Amino acid sequence: MDEAGSCASGGGFRPGVDSLDEPPNSRIFLVISKYTPESVLRERFSPFGEIQDIWVVRDKHTKESKGIAFVKFARSSQACRAMEEMHGQCLSPNDTKPIKVFIAQSRSSGSHRDVEDEELTRIFVMIPKSYTEEDLREKFKVYGDIEYCSIIKNKVTGESKGLGYVRYLKPSQAAQAIENCDRSFRAILAEPKNKASESSEQDYYSNMRQETLGHEPRVNMFPFVGEQQSEFSGFDKNDNRGQEAISKRLSVVSRVPFTEEQLFSIFDIVPGLEYCEVQRDPYSNYGHGVVQYFNVASAIYAKYKLHGFQYPPGNRIGVSFIDDGSNATDLLRKMATQMVAAQLASMVWNNPSQQQFLQFGGNSGSQLPQIQTDVVLPSCKKKAPPETPVKERLFIVFNPHPLPLDVLEDIFCRFGNLIEVYLVSGKNVGYAKYADRISANDAITTLHGKILNGVRLKVMLADSPREESNKRQRTY
Repeated sequence: MDEAGSCASGGGFRPGVDSLDEPPNSRIFLVISKYTPESVLRERFSPFGEIQDIWVVRDKHTKESKGIAFVKFARSSQACRAMEEMHGQCLSPNDTKPIKVFIAQSRSSGSHRDVEDEELTRIFVMIPKSYTEEDLREKFKVYGDIEYCSIIKNKVTGESKGLGYVRYLKPSQAAQAIENCDRSFRAILAEPKNKASESSEQDYYSNMRQETLGHEPRVNMFPFVGEQQSEFSGFDKNDNRGQEAISKRLSVVSRVPFTEEQLFSIFDIVPGLEYCEVQRDPYSNYGHGVVQYFNVASAIYAKYKLHGFQYPPGNRIGVSFIDDGSNATDLLRKMATQMVAAQLASMVWNNPSQQQFLQFGGNSGSQLPQIQTDVVLPSCKKKAPPETPVKERLFIVFNPHPLPLDVLEDIFCRFGNLIEVYLVSGKNVGYAKYADRISANDAITTLHGKILNGVRLKVMLADSPREESNKRQRTY
């Protein structure tokens, strides 16, 4: 398994690549401290069930942990219970930041986004046509707390079609029902309501009724959204896109109070978080908060990704845009520009021979590169002569890819006294040399953690900054 940076030290069963998602939803995704060892993960997660593998994601070059890990359980219900009980917990008394735990997305989907609780709590079952909702509840309440039961009926005659839904309060309860109920129920996890999938599920069971019950077809028990664009498939969910105010600021409401740290841990999942603030309501015990992102794209993603998210498990938070008076059309146009700029930059980086065809402005550099950002940048200043002694050197990290060199020069020269900026070939890092320490510090203060043309920058002092010279350095 090429992804496994850390194998199961216990010497037990280790799944291959093809069985990572067998059974489906048996793998959890963790956001942890970079200093958390595998032994601590095994100790804290073993009580939930049989662990088949632990994979700590590491840097290919330094072999250091990236603060991300996966834990593969033998059963889906074990993974779901681990998510419910460990999300937001600290792994050890010395940890100050809670971990994040999600059900890992299926590898076949091409995405590592976490699976939403709504996709994990509702099951679809085949039942005798004589069953009432009370009969259905009685059969399945043994596996956990049921939120509701419903039977699909013929719209004309009102007779049962022999199909029904059971919605549980927790994902682990739905998984237990699927794993342990009588096989004649043919229980599978239902598609989310917003996918309008009832007809496909009914077609599936109509075909099943034609088969002999002794034959077990291979069933995808936990269907997922497979395409990357499905990340935004809920954009028009429950409201009209043209009527809703869109902004970079979000309002968060919860029936359970939360702290600022908890709010940050939830919304920091989406890149581009600028700040969050908890607001106290003296007349109720509800939780209220405001979250702001650096760009509208992140805010839109966060709104439709986290609205209805359960934190803590069993409590759904509400997320909505705060109307700040901005023109939604302008914001969407700006978002599209940022995405296109980021895509162009990615194309240039992956194929340098195309740089001459992808100049910002349409010709060979006759116009200044276009910069899309919410950061207030100073006006352009002249670069320092190349022979100027280097007083400070900055290390730049790009996520997800480097910016074009002309854009970098335009950004970093605005702080004055820039000598040179360059990229490290084949890596998402670069350096900027300054002739003045104040200019370098201004660049760090303004640009560190900010997003420009869809790329997040980390700007910091380079290790052991030194003046570049062909002379041998003095040792005294």
